[in-house]
Amino acid sequence: MTIVINLSPELEEQLRKKAALDGQDINVVAANLLANILKWEAQDSEEAIKGIQQGLDDFEAGNSRSFNEFADEQRRKYNLPA
Repeated sequence: MTIVINLSPELEEQLRKKAALDGQDINVVAANLLANILKWEAQDSEEAIKGIQQGLDDFEAGNSRSFNEFADEQRRKYNLPA
């Protein structure tokens, strides 16, 4: 499949430099970068959804605390002023 993407001159130069350093065709480098970004994005979204679900599960199980308790803990942990 062919897709045409318009790149800024700066981005095109970065891509060309990476391809040259890697000793690969610029199309292969671009395809690999896109594949890696899409994979990372999918993993990041999945982790976020799992984290949100864990928080909801904890809340429903009664494992929660007030914002003030959390804020106090963070102030102590990072030596922040009250």
